[in-house]
Amino acid sequence: MLAGILCAGCAASRPVLYPNAQLQRDGDAAAQQTVDECMRLAEGYVPEGGADATAARDMAGRTAAGAATGAATGAVAGAIYGDAGRAAGAGAATGATAGFMSSLFGLFGARGPSPTYRAFVERCLRERGYEPIGWE
Repeated sequence: MLAGILCAGCAASRPVLYPNAQLQRDGDAAAQQTVDECMRLAEGYVPEGGADATAARDMAGRTAAGAATGAATGAVAGAIYGDAGRAAGAGAATGATAGFMSSLFGLFGARGPSPTYRAFVERCLRERGYEPIGWE
């Protein structure tokens, strides 16, 4: 399920082409086929799948950081009010959940392919005469 969520942002993100002479000559359908080809090439050369892997690493890092922060906060509260171990465990669970949810909601924002993937696709398109101007 998580892979599907992560990939949903990638599939929707495509380069936008400036309507230069190459695009006008080839037409939109041929240009989109070239975009598809360049994206397939990038998937074969960019390590770890671009944004999917980056998003998963970010999520894992935020979850771990949330757990560590929660554990430390819980331990301090437990030391003040008694039973530091139990409070640290509760804090770690709460912090991990907060970190995970923060990452998950971040995935629904304006995420796209990794910078390396984008650079690869854009170069591929420029070599074929197109002018990428952004991603949507």
